[in-house]
Amino acid sequence: MIKSLSISRRSATAAAMLAILAVAPLACKRHRRVIRTTEEAPVLATVVATADPQVARQLVAGFYGVEQNSWRWTTGRFSVLLRPPLSAATKGATLQLKFAIPEAAMNRHKAVALSAYVNGTPLPPETYTQAGQFTFSRDVPAGLLASDVTRVDFSVDKTLPPTPADKRELGVVVSMVGFAPKP
Repeated sequence: MIKSLSISRRSATAAAMLAILAVAPLACKRHRRVIRTTEEAPVLATVVATADPQVARQLVAGFYGVEQNSWRWTTGRFSVLLRPPLSAATKGATLQLKFAIPEAAMNRHKAVALSAYVNGTPLPPETYTQAGQFTFSRDVPAGLLASDVTRVDFSVDKTLPPTPADKRELGVVVSMVGFAPKP
């Protein structure tokens, strides 16, 4: 009987150990803290100063590096992603591009045409016949501004070609691009 009791105790002890081992992982998981974070996509700016490093990721094509801490040269085609103003889905907005055409470009070409496309839809182009600083401004219909992200593509019909001193194709000098809300 003692031998039987000893085997029975061993069996009971083994069974208890197995039960503890079976439940142990559950107990450990209960005490383990899992912190889950979700990263939100960064909110795009409605207006982009091209020299601002905080919004440089919105300059998606055709922009060269910042010069004189205030502007960037572009290629003949350049693109930006913008967030429309809050009321744009119902009222529309005004697209504005602040840029300059250098004297060297006008001496060579006599006229430069600038075109813009909002989400692939063309806006009326404008032709410039003198060097200087300009604001290209176009009304954008509400139907083109219904999403949180709007792609705006620009192009100039004539560029300065690469030279031995500067290997870049040069379009215009841009300091700002963005949407202004309509009243």
